[in-house]
Amino acid sequence: MKAFFKAKPKPTIAGLLTEFFGEAQSWRETNDSLEPLIELIRLIRPVKIKNVQRVDLQEIILFLKENYSCREQFFTYLKEILKDKKFNKILADAAILQDVDFIFEVKKRIFAKLLPYQPQKDTLEYILNQVFYLANDGIWINKIPLSQLEELYNLLRFKSIYDSTEPNSVLSELLVSMHLITQRISGRAMETDVIKMVPEYDDLESPFSAFEKELFLIEERIRSSDSHYIAPDDLSYAQLLVLHKQCVEFVDRAFHNSSKYGISLRVNQNLLKIRQQLERLKFLISLLIVGKEKDKKYNGIILALRLIKFNCYKNNVRKFIGESTQLISYEITQHTAKTGEHYITESRKEYYKMFKTALGGGFIVGILCVIKVLLSKADTSFFGHAFLYSMNYAFGFIAIYLLGFTLATKQPAMTASALIKALEEGVIKKGKDSEKYTAFAILFARVFRSQFIAFVGNVIMAFPVSLLGIWLIDYTAHYNIAATKWESLLIDISPIHSPAVFHAAIAGFFLFLSGIISGSVANRDKHNQVYFRITEHPFFKRNLGKAKTLKLAELYEKRGAGIISNFWFGIFMGSTASVGLFLGLNLDIRHITFVSGNLALGLYGANYQVSNSMLFWGIFGIGVIGAINFIVSFSLSLGLAFRSRAISLYELRFVTVSIWSHFKSNPVSFFFPTEKKAKSVVVENYLHVEDRKNS
Repeated sequence: MKAFFKAKPKPTIAGLLTEFFGEAQSWRETNDSLEPLIELIRLIRPVKIKNVQRVDLQEIILFLKENYSCREQFFTYLKEILKDKKFNKILADAAILQDVDFIFEVKKRIFAKLLPYQPQKDTLEYILNQVFYLANDGIWINKIPLSQLEELYNLLRFKSIYDSTEPNSVLSELLVSMHLITQRISGRAMETDVIKMVPEYDDLESPFSAFEKELFLIEERIRSSDSHYIAPDDLSYAQLLVLHKQCVEFVDRAFHNSSKYGISLRVNQNLLKIRQQLERLKFLISLLIVGKEKDKKYNGIILALRLIKFNCYKNNVRKFIGESTQLISYEITQHTAKTGEHYITESRKEYYKMFKTALGGGFIVGILCVIKVLLSKADTSFFGHAFLYSMNYAFGFIAIYLLGFTLATKQPAMTASALIKALEEGVIKKGKDSEKYTAFAILFARVFRSQFIAFVGNVIMAFPVSLLGIWLIDYTAHYNIAATKWESLLIDISPIHSPAVFHAAIAGFFLFLSGIISGSVANRDKHNQVYFRITEHPFFKRNLGKAKTLKLAELYEKRGAGIISNFWFGIFMGSTASVGLFLGLNLDIRHITFVSGNLALGLYGANYQVSNSMLFWGIFGIGVIGAINFIVSFSLSLGLAFRSRAISLYELRFVTVSIWSHFKSNPVSFFFPTEKKAKSVVVENYLHVEDRKNS
C-alpha cells in the first residue's frame, strides 16, 4: 500500500533529455508535441523566483556537449515546433494597452488571468502560452547569464534572424510588427482629444507621419538589400532616431500640459498607449542595427528573451492600473495640494483664525445634529431616511464651505498632498536630504496643530449649540426629542460598547473620497474648458450680460469643485447607515464634531442622569473617533500622493524619524504656533513653489 502512494521521483535534466531525445526518440510519439519543452522548463524554473540571483543552464550545456545524438534530436525538435511560427502580434500587442476604456481593459485582463486566451496553434504565442504560462516566468528567464545563452545558441545551431525576409521569417515578422505599430500610432496621435493637449503642434507637421515615412524607406532598403540590416552609422538610422525623439517629446508635452488643460482618463490612456508603442518601436529598431558579426547572435537572443517577457506581462493588472491612474491621481492631488495650503496655519493670527472658522463649522454641525434627530422620527423607508439624512448633511457641508467655516478632519485629505508636494520639490532642491526631511517635519507640525485647533473649535461649539437647540425645542414645544434615543446616542460614541472605531474609519474613508472627488471635478472641468464655456454661453450672455456671466464662470471655477465634493460627502455620510440596514451589516459613520453634538443630545435626553462610566467613555470616545478620522483620511491621502508622484514609500521611514525628532525637540509646536520668525526660509520656498513655476 505504501509503495502505491510513494511519490514519483523528480526526473533530472539529463534523464528527461535522454528519455525524449535519446535513441528511442519518444518526442515523436507524444500526443502533445510541446510536452518535452514544458517538462524541461518546469525543471529549470526556480521554486522561489524572487530570491533567485542567477539561473544556471550549465547542466544542460554539458549534457548536450557530451551527447551528440541527443543534441541533434533536440535541435530537430526545436526546429520543427518553431518552424514558420508567427509572432508579429506579440511584438505589436503584448504588454501594450489594447483598449482605452479603463474598466473594460481591467475586466479583460482579470478574465484572461483566470481563463487565458489561446491563440491559433500556428503562432509562437500559443507555444509561449503553454510553456511559459506563469506570470513570473519573465523574471527568472532574464537571470540566465548571457554567456550561457550564447553557448546554447551555438550548440543548437540557431540561424541568424537576418538570413531571410521571406514571409513568416523572423525578420519579416519583425518588420510587419513595426509597420503595424507605426500605423496605429499615427492614427491615434491625430485624434481630436489628443491634439487638443498639444496646441504647440497645430502649425507643425506631425512627427508621427514623418517617422512612419522614414521607417517605411528603411524597411524597403532592408528587404531589398543582401545584408537585411543597417549599420549604426547609417544616416537614415540617425534621422529615424531624431524623429522618434520628436514623437516622444510630443507625448511628453501632452502629459506636461495636463496641468494646464486638465486630462480625462480616456486621453490619458491614449497617450499612455502611444508612449508604450514608441518604447516598443525603439526596441524593435535596435534589432535592425548590426555593427559587428556577433551582434547578429546577440540580437537574436535578446529578441527571444523579450518575446517571452512581453507574453508573460500581457495580462498584468497591477502594472496596468498603476500606469493608467498615476497621472490622473497626480492631477487630482495637485488640486487638493493647492487647496490644502489654505488649511496649514503658521502665524498666531492664522492659528486663531482657524479656531474662529472651526467655531463656525461647529455651530452649523450642532444644528445638523438636532435636525438629524428630528428627521429620524419621520415615518418613512430606509431609502427615505437615507435621502433625508443625506440632504441634511450635504446642504450643511455646503453651507460650511461657502461661509468659509472649517469642518475638522476635512483638512487631512487636502493637506497630505501639500506635504508630499513639499517633499517632492525637496523644498530646497540643492539642500541636503536631512534639511528636506526637517522642513517636512516643520510643515507636518503646522498641519497637526491646524487640525488640533480645528478639532477644539468644532467640538466646543457643536456641544453647546446642540444642547441649546434641543432645549429650545423642549421649551417651546414641550417635547424632548432625544428622550427615547439618548441611550443609543451615548452608546454609539463609546469605543468599547459599540463599533465606533470601525464607523470612524468609514467616515475617514469618506473624507478621503471627498478630497478625491474635489480634485477629480477640478481636473475634469479644466479639461472640458467649463470656465470658457460658461463665459461664452450665448444664453447667459444675452440674458445675464457679459459681466454677470463672467462672474458666474469665476464663481463656478472657484467654488464648483468644492460644492460638488461636499454634496457627495453628505450623500456618503447620510446613506451609510441605511445601506447597512438594507444589507444586514452594521455600517454607520462617526465624525468627531457630530459625536460631540450627539453627546449633548444624549445627556439632555437622559435628563443628565447618566453613569460616570458612560460619561467617561462618551468623552473619551470623542478623542478616539477624532484620531481615527484623522489617521484614516490622512493615511489614504498620503499614500495616494506618494504613488501619484512616484515617491517610494521607503521615504516614510526617514519622514517618520524626522517628525519624531522634531516632536521631541519642540512638542509644543504640534499644538500651538511657536515659531518666532514669520516664515522660515525652507517652508517659504515651498509655499511659493507655484509662483516660481508660473513666473
